[in-house]
Amino acid sequence: MDILFANAILVTMDEELRMLPTAYLGVTEGKISYIGKQPPKEQPGQIIDASGMALMPGLINCHAHLAGSLFRGYADGWNEENRRWLYQAEEKLDGKSVKAATLLSLAECLRFGVTSVSDLYYFTDEVAEAVAESGIKANLARCATLFDPEEEEFDVENDPGCAELYRLTEKWHGYDNGRIRIDAGILSPATSNFHLWEAMAGYAGEKELGFQLHLTENPQEAADCEERYGLRPAELLDCHGAFKAGATVAGLSGLQKEDMALLARRGATAVACPLAEANLGQSAPDVLEMAKAGLNVALGTGSPAEGAMDLFAVMRAAVQKSRLLSGDCMALPAPAALMLATVCGAKAQHRQKQCGMLKVGMDADVILVDFTAPHLMPCHNVLTSLVHSASGSDVALTMVQGKILYQSGKFTTIHLENVVHGLSEHALPRIFGQEKGKETES
Repeated sequence: MDILFANAILVTMDEELRMLPTAYLGVTEGKISYIGKQPPKEQPGQIIDASGMALMPGLINCHAHLAGSLFRGYADGWNEENRRWLYQAEEKLDGKSVKAATLLSLAECLRFGVTSVSDLYYFTDEVAEAVAESGIKANLARCATLFDPEEEEFDVENDPGCAELYRLTEKWHGYDNGRIRIDAGILSPATSNFHLWEAMAGYAGEKELGFQLHLTENPQEAADCEERYGLRPAELLDCHGAFKAGATVAGLSGLQKEDMALLARRGATAVACPLAEANLGQSAPDVLEMAKAGLNVALGTGSPAEGAMDLFAVMRAAVQKSRLLSGDCMALPAPAALMLATVCGAKAQHRQKQCGMLKVGMDADVILVDFTAPHLMPCHNVLTSLVHSASGSDVALTMVQGKILYQSGKFTTIHLENVVHGLSEHALPRIFGQEKGKETES
C-alpha cells in the first residue's frame, strides 16, 4: 500500500451513498485498494491524517474552455460588442498562449478539487500537452466549424476539423492509462452543417469516442434553425446521427421537453452550467426537469472568462435555481447535487468504471475537504455542508490516479511561476498589447 488516508469522514458516493464517519482508505499503484472502519493490516508507505476532513471522489467538470482564463474579467457581461472583441482576440491566439492559459486553468481546477475536466476549444494539441504535464484527467475536443455552403462538395480527409480529430486521436486518445480521452467536437449546429456532423459522429462511433457540442447559445439560434429547416436543432442533429455516439451537450438555451426526451433516448448527457448561463443572460432548463426526462445531467463551469471554475459554487447554483423555479425548498437535495458533480460526470466522460465514486478497484481520484474552517462548523450533515457551505478553497488535497497533484497550497506538477511568466511575457502582450483592447501585431 502506497498511501493510507486515516481518520477521514468518508463520502463514497457509491450506489448506497455510504458514509463512514471515521474511516481509512488505502491507495496502491493508483487504485483504491482498501476501505474500512479499522486500519488495514498492511503497512502503508505514507499515512495522511485526514482528521476533521471529508474524503470524497474528485469533482468532474463536464464543460469548459480552459484557455478562456486569458480573458478573465475583461468584460462584465458578453454583449454583442464584447463578443465581437472576444472573437477578434481569439484570432491572435497561438499554441504557446493557449498552453499557458490552460495550465493556469488546470491549476485552478486542481485547487478547487476537480480531478477531470472536459474541454471544447482550439489548439487541442497544446491543451493536451498541458493536461499531460498537470496529471489531471481530461476529455478533449477540438471545436470544429464548417461555414461552407451545404451544397458544396465536402472532402472529409481534407477538412481541418476532421483531420485534426484523426491526428489527435492517434496521438492522445488513451494516453497514460486513459487519463486523456479525445472526443469529437463541434462549436454548434449554427456554425456548421450536416457534412461535418455526420463525419464527426461517424468517426466517434467507429473509435468509441465521445462527442462534445453546444446545442444553442440563445433562443434566436433555435428559432433560426426551425425557420430554415422546419426542425429544432436537436431534431436536425439527430437526423444526421450526431447523437449516436452518446453526445455531451452544453448550450441548452431554449431546450424543449421534446428535445430532452429525444436526447434521453439517445443516451446523451446534458451539461448544466448555471453560473455561466446566468452571467451570459441565457435561459436553460432546470436540472431536475432534464433529469426527470431521463437525461444524464452533469455540471460544467464554461469558460473562466465567465467566472471562477469552482464546481462547489456551480453545485450550489444548480440547487438554488431548481428551488427558485419550482418554489420547492426541498428540490434537488444535496446528495443529488453531489451526484451531478461526481457519478453523472464520470458517466458523461465514459469513465464510470474508473471514477466518480470511492470503491475498491477504482482509480484513486480523491479530494480532501477541510471541515475545520469556521463556515463549515458545526457540521450536522456532511453532504448538506458540502453543497451549501463548502467552496473550492476548502479543498486541502487533490489526487488523480494515486498521485497528489495539489496539497495545502502547493502544486506538485504545475510550476505556477513559470505559467504566470509565460502569460505575462508572451500571451498577454500578444493579445492585448500595451493597452487593453487595442490591436496588436501577431
